[in-house]
Amino acid sequence: MSMPNSPPHPTFQATVSPSGRGRNSATAARPFSPTGRRCRQADEGGIFPRAAGLLRSSIGRLSVPLLAASLFFATGAMAQDWQAVERVEPYSVQGTTGLDIYRSIGERGPKLGVARVIAHTGFKLTWTRKYERQGNACVITVNKPKLIITYTLPQLKTKLSEPMKSRWDTFIAGVTAHEKIHGDFIKDMVKEIEAMSVGMRVEDDPACKKIRPALQARLGELSQAQRARSRDFDKVEMSEGGNVHQLILQFVDPR
Repeated sequence: MSMPNSPPHPTFQATVSPSGRGRNSATAARPFSPTGRRCRQADEGGIFPRAAGLLRSSIGRLSVPLLAASLFFATGAMAQDWQAVERVEPYSVQGTTGLDIYRSIGERGPKLGVARVIAHTGFKLTWTRKYERQGNACVITVNKPKLIITYTLPQLKTKLSEPMKSRWDTFIAGVTAHEKIHGDFIKDMVKEIEAMSVGMRVEDDPACKKIRPALQARLGELSQAQRARSRDFDKVEMSEGGNVHQLILQFVDPR
């Protein structure tokens, strides 16, 4: 499908938010057009606002506010006595062509900072933690997580006929699969935190004061490793020829 005079498309941005304070960090790949040719970023009034990203995974601080969700589904057991809760928060889009739906996503997608994105993964993580004095040492004997992962995804309200319906089904399945991998990364991080922290011991700490900053320092290392893993994944997925890049090309211009 030829698309002369088509509006510019946005730069891919893969973003994760740090486990501590501060702004999100972003990694951008090259912009592209539906025909595969490079183009400039869209100005206001284009498909996405200036500096908008196509798809962003936002991995938040250990307690990130989450919006209400309409669909819940549980994962399999991750540890002996806890499970993550995964939920989908849809937002409505409409259109009868790939380009129309893509524009609708650009207008209605979740807004992160100044950017609107196709989809995003966030989480809320809290802990039930028990510190015990053992002799002159302090030991973490319990560190049980409560993890809620929220995937914000587009939900098409328009009834489509073939072949557009199959194109949409392929597109949304691919976007969902991408976000689910980010969810798996989050769960892996939580497992690492749990494994590292239970049994953690600091000597000469009868009041259990030294162990807390020691724990936070280790959590920071695990968070940084998680952020790097997500960035590396997104760089591959969103680069020219990557899975997400191809999903959008095939959806908007399936030549």
